[in-house]
Amino acid sequence: MRPLDWVVLVSWLVLLISYGLYRGRGSNTVNQFLLAGKTMPWYAMGLSIMATQAGAITFISTPGQAYTDGMRFVQFYFGLPIAMVILSATVVPIFHRAKVYTAYEYLEQRFDAKTRSLVSLIFLIQRGLAAGLSLYAPAVVLSIVLGWPDRATTIVMGVLIMTYISFGGIKAVTWADVQQMMLILSGLKTLVETGTPLQAEKAAV
Repeated sequence: MRPLDWVVLVSWLVLLISYGLYRGRGSNTVNQFLLAGKTMPWYAMGLSIMATQAGAITFISTPGQAYTDGMRFVQFYFGLPIAMVILSATVVPIFHRAKVYTAYEYLEQRFDAKTRSLVSLIFLIQRGLAAGLSLYAPAVVLSIVLGWPDRATTIVMGVLIMTYISFGGIKAVTWADVQQMMLILSGLKTLVETGTPLQAEKAAV
């Protein structure tokens, strides 16, 4: 990487983390840490959900999957917004009325502590494996770009993520996701306007 590339990369990371921590200040109670005091604007939550669904692993894996297996998997992404609307209209109000922090707390109220523990354990195993893959996949790409060992890159990424989550809670995560989603949308807009690299190469020829 050239010096300018390092400046852009480091500046973006510092800006992203600092902004998330700034917006997440005051998250010193359970309600503020997990629910942001229910003060987050709808557009921030929407962009955060979009950034979560379209993470780095999406842009890395889906082109390869489409190339080898076709575009059948896209039907999942078509149905996902509909499912989110249905869940927001039916399930989320139940959680609000129950005044719980997580779905697992609601399960304990509805059934018992054993049910909560079992479902929580299953979720933690599933998400732990998924989160490890989601973290390692972009780390492999970054390790090639930066010239670092993939394990070191994974550790650095994990430490940065845990730092701003631990200090800023859901506010920091949401506002950092907003910045990431704006960057993704800007990149997609530029790609549409300029065309794909292959199209640009053909035009140059």
